[in-house]
Amino acid sequence: MEITAHIDALRHEGGLLADAAARTELDAPVPTCPEWRLRDLVLHTGHVHRWAATHLRDGRPAPMDEASQQAIWAETPDDAVLVDWFRAGHGALVDTLLAAPADLDCWTFLPTATSPLAFWARRQAHETAVHRIDADAAAGTEGPATAPELALDGIDELLRGFLSRGRSTLRSERPRTVLVSTTDGPGRWLATVSEEPLSVELTEAPADLTLTGPARDLYLLLWNRLPAGTGRVEHSGDETLLDLWRENATIG
Repeated sequence: MEITAHIDALRHEGGLLADAAARTELDAPVPTCPEWRLRDLVLHTGHVHRWAATHLRDGRPAPMDEASQQAIWAETPDDAVLVDWFRAGHGALVDTLLAAPADLDCWTFLPTATSPLAFWARRQAHETAVHRIDADAAAGTEGPATAPELALDGIDELLRGFLSRGRSTLRSERPRTVLVSTTDGPGRWLATVSEEPLSVELTEAPADLTLTGPARDLYLLLWNRLPAGTGRVEHSGDETLLDLWRENATIG
């Protein structure tokens, strides 16, 4: 996806998240994040938007220090203004991305983007899209389907970005493979789970577990937003790998 497409997705998904929060009690539980109420979800995403915009706006060469981060996380608007506060931070992030120069140099934390600007646009698009799904779950609806292009991109960011980092907890004592194959796009990922960080090849080959389905449903499943037994994603092979995934393929 191009940077402009990621920014458009961020704008769209953030608007949907705010709309879901506006029509739902903020004390509603979030089924996809059992430890959170909707209030916590809106606060978290609003904080992340402000945190990301600060790195972009200031061209920070390193992550924010603890005091600077705490200043952002200390903002806790009352329920009466929480959704408006979220909309303001979301809009400011979109504007900051649009105004940033293509050669912006600042800190990033995943190696999969072509530039810092591309990284932040992509990361915030998926941060917001996944949490929009959570907000819809709190509202009692699945909400609009994730666009196939965005879903494909989000699967790739998860597999080749987050889960391939050294800090990932998705590990297996013996090497096992997962093939992720979309039915509505070109996405094919062969992931090897072992004692090392996840290894991913963009290819199709026999695997211990094969997951097949529309990109939007694979996106939900792999980000642990869709129960494995819904029937929307076909899976064949070693079912224990699905349990391992649900327990360990998490982003903190």
